[in-house]
Amino acid sequence: MPTLRRGSSQGSRIAGSTAATARSGGSRGSADAAGRAATGSGAGQAAILLDGVSPYGSRRVTVEYDGVTTSAYLHDRSGPVAATWIANHQQAPDTVDVARLRAGISPEMPADHTRHPEGRPPIEPKALSAVWLEEGDGVAILEYDEPLAVIPGWANLQRNMPGYSRDVIGQTPFAWSLDDALEGLSQRIRQSAQFWRWRASAGSWALFQQSMLGHLLTRLGPGGGYWDVSGGKVPAVGVSERPPLPRRPFTVLSTVGMSGQRMPVVEQTGEGAEGRARIELAIATTVPSAEAARIFLWLAQYPWREVTWLGNGHSIPWYHEPATFPLGGGNEAVLLLDDPSRLPGPEMPRLDGFRSSNEPVRWLWIVPITERERRLARERSSASLVTHLAAQRRSWVYSR
Repeated sequence: MPTLRRGSSQGSRIAGSTAATARSGGSRGSADAAGRAATGSGAGQAAILLDGVSPYGSRRVTVEYDGVTTSAYLHDRSGPVAATWIANHQQAPDTVDVARLRAGISPEMPADHTRHPEGRPPIEPKALSAVWLEEGDGVAILEYDEPLAVIPGWANLQRNMPGYSRDVIGQTPFAWSLDDALEGLSQRIRQSAQFWRWRASAGSWALFQQSMLGHLLTRLGPGGGYWDVSGGKVPAVGVSERPPLPRRPFTVLSTVGMSGQRMPVVEQTGEGAEGRARIELAIATTVPSAEAARIFLWLAQYPWREVTWLGNGHSIPWYHEPATFPLGGGNEAVLLLDDPSRLPGPEMPRLDGFRSSNEPVRWLWIVPITERERRLARERSSASLVTHLAAQRRSWVYSR
């Protein structure tokens, strides 16, 4: 089980394998690929023009050239999850080459759907760069700093949702027109580039951290311990301890830093998504703080590691042996609630009122539950589980 490291957490420590990407939120094309791109490569021997990992380490983008086409792929740990055609480099066919598809080779765009039916010259690897979206679930590919293609978080191979390409006309199974969506996407690209510049700037983390700690001071009183739970990875997150007060007979542990960036996927959740995009997690407890705080080693970076979002009523199963679960007593999962006052226990402190990038931050309270209880929430609803816990007189304050 990982252990907490106590410290001020002034500045994030970036994992070596993604350090350059993490500092800039982007990557550049490989100079080694320039020669291969110029000469072309045979079928099945695509040259990698651009290869970059997101700052969060959970997604990878590649731009590949096979002598006939150039395409971009977004990968998770298991393989490609989204893709977009970028360019043909020879005369476009009138229709889709089905044999090419069956062979697992990147398709050529039919002539009626490309701005360059005669084909365009190979793309210079050094001209390419990637800008990761703030959430880390999508990426923009730039050619000489201008948008060439975008694979947003909602692009998905299994759902036949491709990314966007500058050279596409209309909508096709392999790419959609970037021009048709550029008004919204160009703003996302600019905002993401600004976000990564801000994260890389000197003092940005310390400024955010102090602002958040000041907010917690007004809501919960003076702080006690502080632990870094980033593990040398992005995003930087700490845990602030707020010891009991005469009017509050329990400790509150709150994350500091999760709301510094939007969560992945949440924009796909429909109306009101902007109010769900930024969170911090908290737990009320009477057990030793250093013991309870270990739960954040798992949860603090969960949205960006797993490329998902956390919201009210979500339940998450522990990934390892039950005996290693940080909040023991037979528990094997957590339930997240924005208002746990339906459960027995003392009055809940109000933590709302903080904003990050002018968006509201929601605190979700951690309630440990058993695997059987998690299944109840999954099969019925989180509201049913809360009713069940209340009937058992289960407090929202974690104690042994």
